[in-house]
Amino acid sequence: MTRPFREARIDVGAIAHNTERMRRAAPTPHFMAVVKADGYGHGAARAARAALEAGADHLGVADIDEALELRAAGIDAPVLAWLHDPFADLDAAAEAGIEFGVSSLAEVERAAAVGHRAVVHVKVDTGLSRNGAPAAQWGAIVDGVARAQAAGSLRLGGVFTHLSNTTAEEDRAQLVAFEEFLDAVRAAGLEPGLRHVAASAAALDHPAARYDMVRVGIALYGIAPEVHLRGAVPLRPAMELSARVVNVKRVPAGSGVSYGYRHRTDRATTLALVPLGYADGVPRHAVDGPVVIAGRRHRVVGRVAMDQCVVEVGDADVAVGDRAVLFGDPATGAPSPEEWADAAGTIGYELVTRLGRRVTRTQVRS
Repeated sequence: MTRPFREARIDVGAIAHNTERMRRAAPTPHFMAVVKADGYGHGAARAARAALEAGADHLGVADIDEALELRAAGIDAPVLAWLHDPFADLDAAAEAGIEFGVSSLAEVERAAAVGHRAVVHVKVDTGLSRNGAPAAQWGAIVDGVARAQAAGSLRLGGVFTHLSNTTAEEDRAQLVAFEEFLDAVRAAGLEPGLRHVAASAAALDHPAARYDMVRVGIALYGIAPEVHLRGAVPLRPAMELSARVVNVKRVPAGSGVSYGYRHRTDRATTLALVPLGYADGVPRHAVDGPVVIAGRRHRVVGRVAMDQCVVEVGDADVAVGDRAVLFGDPATGAPSPEEWADAAGTIGYELVTRLGRRVTRTQVRS
């Protein structure tokens, strides 16, 4: 078998480890592993299996297509999908046992009309101003759910919201609003079911936000959800991105490198060409991204191109065919995903989810 040219090694052992660590750090009766966006670029089915083996009992995805892909992969754990196309096939989803997040009375009515007894989780907007029902619609939604449940056409499985992770004071204000919605649910004679608010950051920062279940996404993949939480839990990055060096050349001082000559060499040096570029998910605007080749750390110089980037290795002995690691588990000597995110002025979430289709995903277990 041909060795991968560009490769992302996905360590399912690390995903299992991170699940266990987050369950200990944020103990709740239930634990949702969020595997949307193809498991944050790691592969939804493989991430789901690793997390379920490590104790997760629910899965979360953005949309119904993602949920159905998990079912097609043979995964039968409870799955919640919360972002719906107006023409999504809710019948197929309900038949597959997919639970729906609903954010409006219209979505409640759609869920109630699917012909199967749908399980819904009502999402309310408590201040993030994204998906979720605004406070002015809470009464109508509660009444609609109560009517549909009494008629036997749906069941309320949970209520949830999402925090902004702005300040502790603003997050507390969102929790107060969430409690007001819970009061309205109970006043209508309904049991709220699973109450869930906290994603990875709030699960660690705000114990009061944990309720019955936490929804852990980015932390499953070994990346801290916020800068101040780096190192708060001993997570292991689950993705290692690498490629084989395809060209090595010696250049004199003053040589321009890549488009626009953003970098010029200040001495005679060696340049190694790595076939990973922005078409593969390496940020074009990254500055001095770290790369490890043959056990030594170097840096990307010049503009990242569509298919390649240039690494200055000085006088190091680097050869065509050497493996160049852009990021991975620092315990193995690799740069961390956060280092690359910092170099690109972005977040680790974006770095792992943007990998292109040319990058071969290889599953490993440490």
